Amino acid sequence: VDSYDVTVEEDLGEIQLIKIEKRKYWYQDDWYLKYVTVKTPMGDYLEFPCYRWITDEKEIVLREGRAKLPRDDKTQILKQHRRKELETRQKMYRWKEWHPGFPLSIDAHSHSDLPRDIQFDNEKGVDFILNYSKAMENLYVNRFMHMFQSSWSDFADFERIFVRISNTISEYVMQHWKEDFMFGYQFLNGCNPVLIRRCTEIPKKLPVTTDMVECSLERNLTLEEEVKQGNIFIVDYELLDGVDANKTDPCTIQYLAAPICLLYKNLENKIVPIAIQLGQKPGPDNPIFLPSDATYDWLLAKIWVRSSDFHIHQTVTHLLRTHLVSEVFSIAMFRQLPAVHPLFKLLVPHMRFTIAINTKAREQLICECGLFDKANATGGGGHVQMVQKAMKDLTYSSLCFPEEIKAKGMDSKEDIPYYYYRDDGIKVWEAIKSFAEDVIHIYYESDEVVCEDVELQAFVKDIYVYGMRGVKASGFPKMIRTREKLAEYLTVVIFTTSAQHAAVNFGQYDWCSWIPNAPPTMRRPPPTEKGTTTIEQIVESLPDRGRSCWHLGAVWALSQFQDNELFLGTYPDEHFVEKPVKEAMAKFRKNLDEIVNTIAERNKNKKLPYYYLSPDRIPNSVAV
Repeated sequence: VDSYDVTVEEDLGEIQLIKIEKRKYWYQDDWYLKYVTVKTPMGDYLEFPCYRWITDEKEIVLREGRAKLPRDDKTQILKQHRRKELETRQKMYRWKEWHPGFPLSIDAHSHSDLPRDIQFDNEKGVDFILNYSKAMENLYVNRFMHMFQSSWSDFADFERIFVRISNTISEYVMQHWKEDFMFGYQFLNGCNPVLIRRCTEIPKKLPVTTDMVECSLERNLTLEEEVKQGNIFIVDYELLDGVDANKTDPCTIQYLAAPICLLYKNLENKIVPIAIQLGQKPGPDNPIFLPSDATYDWLLAKIWVRSSDFHIHQTVTHLLRTHLVSEVFSIAMFRQLPAVHPLFKLLVPHMRFTIAINTKAREQLICECGLFDKANATGGGGHVQMVQKAMKDLTYSSLCFPEEIKAKGMDSKEDIPYYYYRDDGIKVWEAIKSFAEDVIHIYYESDEVVCEDVELQAFVKDIYVYGMRGVKASGFPKMIRTREKLAEYLTVVIFTTSAQHAAVNFGQYDWCSWIPNAPPTMRRPPPTEKGTTTIEQIVESLPDRGRSCWHLGAVWALSQFQDNELFLGTYPDEHFVEKPVKEAMAKFRKNLDEIVNTIAERNKNKKLPYYYLSPDRIPNSVAV
């Protein structure tokens, strides 16, 4: 890091803009400029933030750091600078359809095609092939990585690739994964805590009766009465129905199922499974499995649910609802908000490396013949079908955290006391919302100012038209008319890119490294009758040695923070220079610190601590 002093003898008058030019050197010498500080003859200091790369013989024109809305620019020179910046950016950040029906993404084939400002500092650090291979080496499982079609001999055999890190969640999962309590707990606080909902009536497609589940019910009530009292919950994997299983390896036939799982809140307020049907259509060859069935019948049914949960988690909860949505926010921001706009300054830290990581994923991970095909039953195109089907449920209200929790009937703390994902998520949501409101009140003195902000409206419209493909049913606003709505909208953007991604990403090694608890593929079809399942059949169904290793490498690599990770509320790049905003940031950090302390206190002495939504573990942006 260098800093340079430049002294100017003559008086330059009031400085509107600063132009920085870089001459081309005989070898590549890209220059990252943080900021320029100008000391005027009167002794005042003016800050000109940059935080951009200057490459080749390019020039950059900078504005003074105070944030301005379009209406604040009175001179022609500033209006023109503003317009020109957006015109340039719109040529650089273009929308492109990666697959029909997907949210649009960046028009770039590879990471090196991206604008320099949004590339990773070190592309090697995000090379998935390198990272997964390195992970397998670090986990000492690389000797198995080519052993496709080779089954494990029994559950204990999986321990040969399981890295025992004592007193961790992954070890606890390995020891308790067969227990009904552990199975139920993951719907609340595992790495996919977004599917469970309160059951208001038993669906016709799941013909379960009181007689079937009587031995699981603890209140001497019928199943219908338990439903009325709000003690029954349901998770339905209908989305997987009709999705094609991976056919990329002719030597291994792989299978998917679309189970329905009924759960019960027992007298200890624990959520436990009471019935599982592995297909959507009831019938003699699609039995309802029960805890009272033979041990291995019930265990295999639960394994099938865990595998289905893994698929929905990876493709819908994680890829679509955090990565792809965050990329939409990111592209729209670069296209429609100039660097001087307060909302650009507010959002830019939450967009760091998102377009880059997604481009890299399309290049190596989820492309045709990508790494995703190696171990996952939804590889080879199934994941594409899943995203297309899941788009209909990608609504604005489903990204509003408190609303989504309420819509699923999961909002009562008294009723469902052990739902830490909900409790911590709401605290973080409120802290972000309060911060967004503080910033909005500094720059928008009325709702009218919000309506008149053409750049904000263009940003919102871009997200609706290109991200949500103009689908009215998505509920995404086309326009924002009030400060209150703007605060909610910005909270959705910041929460999705930071907290929501952290909640569903960084627990993957904890919950998915013990392979029988999250099989990425199944090599036998779902059972069609009861009373025939053996331990051998279960092991034959589970992933082979090769696929197990690739899976392990993936969940390890995905669960690591970046080397230079920036966590929620830390903003080292000073895009904002005004005191009121710095005060709002300090208040935000204080609120987040309080949440960290509350969570740490709750987790004390817990065998299964929940920490994914602790702000000191929430990166600012989707970058892994």
